[in-house]
Amino acid sequence: QVQLVESGGGLVQAGGSLRLSCTPSGSIFSFNAMGWYRQAPGKQRELVATIPRYGSTNYADSAKGRFTISRDNAKNTVYLQMNSLKPEDTAVYLCWADRFPGAYWGQGTQVTVSS
Repeated sequence: QVQLVESGGGLVQAGGSLRLSCTPSGSIFSFNAMGWYRQAPGKQRELVATIPRYGSTNYADSAKGRFTISRDNAKNTVYLQMNSLKPEDTAVYLCWADRFPGAYWGQGTQVTVSS
């Protein structure tokens, strides 16, 4: 069973920064792609950013220019650097990993941005 361990959420003021981390129980290169989704209260889960095993990263329009997804192979960890945070970024952020036969999810980490 794949486990995705997330960390790095918290409370920050608008304009601040946070870095989320996600470490899987297997090698990050065993997954076709990894990424981050978020879900705010009363809203659907939405894509934030993804990073494939090979190829280019992908961002939601709301994340472009402010968030950066990256991978540290030595630490077997995927990061989401979030800058210029806004109150509307408040959500539970979930790590996601794709590998046949399905996708895997972390337990989520809360990000709260105060105005």
